This record gives sequence, C-alpha cells and structure tokens, in this order.
Amino acid sequence: MMSLMWGLLTVIFWVSGIVLAGMVAYLLLLTGAAFFARRTTTLRPHPTTRFVIMIPAHNEERLLPDLLTNLQQLDYPRELYTVHVVADNCSDQTAAVAAAHGAIVHERFDQTLRGKGYALEWLLQQIWLRQEPHDAVVILDADTVVSTNFLRVMDARLAQGERVIQAYYAVRQPEGAWSAGIRAVALIVLHYLRPLGRMVLGGSTGLKGNGMVFAADILRQQRWTASLTEDIEYHMRLILAGERAMFAPDTVVWAEMPDSLKSAQTQNERWERGRMEMVRHYVPQLLREGLRRRSFLLIDAAIEQLIPPFSVVTGASVLLLLIALVLGDPAALALAGFVLLGQVVYILSGLILVKAPWPVYRSLLFTPLFVIWKLWLYIRLLLGIKPRDWIRTARNRAPHS
Repeated sequence: MMSLMWGLLTVIFWVSGIVLAGMVAYLLLLTGAAFFARRTTTLRPHPTTRFVIMIPAHNEERLLPDLLTNLQQLDYPRELYTVHVVADNCSDQTAAVAAAHGAIVHERFDQTLRGKGYALEWLLQQIWLRQEPHDAVVILDADTVVSTNFLRVMDARLAQGERVIQAYYAVRQPEGAWSAGIRAVALIVLHYLRPLGRMVLGGSTGLKGNGMVFAADILRQQRWTASLTEDIEYHMRLILAGERAMFAPDTVVWAEMPDSLKSAQTQNERWERGRMEMVRHYVPQLLREGLRRRSFLLIDAAIEQLIPPFSVVTGASVLLLLIALVLGDPAALALAGFVLLGQVVYILSGLILVKAPWPVYRSLLFTPLFVIWKLWLYIRLLLGIKPRDWIRTARNRAPHS
C-alpha cells in the first residue's frame, strides 16, 4: 500500500510539475522578450484625431470629479475630444456632478440589463444618434485618472495604422495599503510586462477594460458585449476577426483598487468567474483556429486564458516544492526550484521594467496572505459559491489627494 501511495504521489508531482514548468517557461519567454520591446511613441506635432471619451458610471459622485478634471488638463486640443458619461442606474448625484464638470451626460435606468457592458452598448447608441463626428472611441472607468499624454500617444498610434490600443492600466496609489501594493504587482506583470513581450513576439496585448481605444469603425463592426468580463470576450471576438490589440506602454491609466481584501472580493469573484466562462467558450475555438491558421496570435491568446493568476501558480508551486522535499529526488527538487525561481525572475523583472517604488517591493512580504485569500476565492468559485449578478465594487472611503 505504501509503495502504491508513493508511486501515486510521484505521478501527481511530475504531471503537475511539468504543467507548472511549462507555464513558467512561457512567462519567462514573455519576460525576456519584454526587455527588447520599444517603450516610447513618436508623437505628431499637430494631432488631428477626433476622440469620443466614454465613461460608464454607477454611483460615482466621489471619484468621477477627479477624472473629469484630469481630462480637462490633457495635452491635446480641446476641440478634438468630447467626454460622455453614462450615469447608469444611479441613486446619487453622479449625473449632476458630471454635468457640473462639463461632460455630456446620459442617464440610463434599466434594472434588468444591469452592468458596465450594457451601459457602454447603450451609450454607444446614444452617441451614434447624435451623429457626432469622431475618428476613435476611448473607454475609461470612472475611478480612473490618465497621464496627460494619453490622447497624444493614441493619436500617433492611430495615425500609424493601429486600430485597437490598450494603455498601461496601473494601480492608483500602490504605496497605500499592502493589499493595493500586491494588486499593483499583479497588474505590473499582467498589464505591462506580458503585453510588452507579446508586442515583440507578434501577439495581441489583450483588453483590460480600462484605457482602451478603438478606431470608430471597429465598434460598429463588432458590437460591444455584456458578459461579466466584456473586455476579454470582446478581445476574443476581435482577434478571431483578424484584429490585433496593440500596447501603448508610455501612457497610463491609474485606477483605484480596494484597500482591503474584503472590499476586493466581489470584484475578484466577478473577474475570475467571467474568465472561467471565457476559457470554456473561447479557448477551444482559439486553439482550433490558431492551429488551422498557424497563428501565434490566436494560440497565445488561448494560453493567456489558461494561465491562472500568479497567486494561484505561486501556491501550487510551494506545494510542489513540499512534495519534492518529501520525495527527496534531486530531479524533483530541481524542477520545483526552477518553477519557483522562474516566478521570482518574472515578478522582479516586471517591477524593474516599470521602475516600481520601494513600497511595492515591500508589499511582496504579504504574498502568503494574498495567496491564501486567492486560493480560497478559487475554491468558492469551484464549489459554486459565487454572486450570480453584477455587484459594484466597494470604493475606498478616504478621498485622494
């Protein structure tokens, strides 16, 4: 019996170890490529692109003024962009606040079709009805601020022929709560390092739901979706249709993140449940089409969806190391060591590339707590303990300076 259990443990180790090693090797491939990526955009001296900026807002009277003030200070001709806010099912003063800050306000009330995806699709229809001339559409979350060069960079890239562009989506004030610092680490590798690597290798950066720019005809050809992770689904549809999302690393959108894990739970459950739905629905199609077309772009998009969050990979890697220690096999220890060391290189490379401040490095000390929390969240989802409807993420109480 002991020999049977030992043999079973060995098989489990090598199967899971090879899978994890494959994931880490792929992340290291993207990491190496990222260091060779171009990180600046040559701006045009006289921009001409006309932008419509769309902001979905549900009870955002506190944070929305920051964004609207920020947009008035962009380094871009004011006559070339308009700001539209959809006050979606609001019970506060979001609409009045938006109007007071110069935005074009659209109020929407629909208790059946609730959520960001429905609000964006509805707002698009309102903009088209106005017949407002525009060359590109920007989507920003209401809890966001952007770098002043945002539209200048997007103008230059659109002029170069890019049609779908994702800005670097980062955490606002990552030096605050340790949970915000950990989230900043996760977004640095997911939203900066990996997209940089994909640009070098010929992949698509993906859409992150915030800081997205589309050539105007894109949104007419491909209707916006209303799934839990509408940005991921829209990206899947775009690349299957032959489009490629490009990355603009030199312009940034900073978004507020919950300052506690409890506040972040509903947001993470929504993201992870939506991602699981995308895996089931799109990954087989992406792999099938990628092999048929011999397309790295499609195969890479499928792999991206199959790689769990780094906290889950880290937790599994620690378990792998413990099993290797039990087995006492030098080859097993070497494999487990590669998996863990590879993740250290991957994380530190991302922090180095973005020149992260010291508090973000310090937040890595809380990684064990974050890993335990994220694993528990995954267990809840696998057991079916999950929100069935869209729930607005809790906002931090303290105002930003």
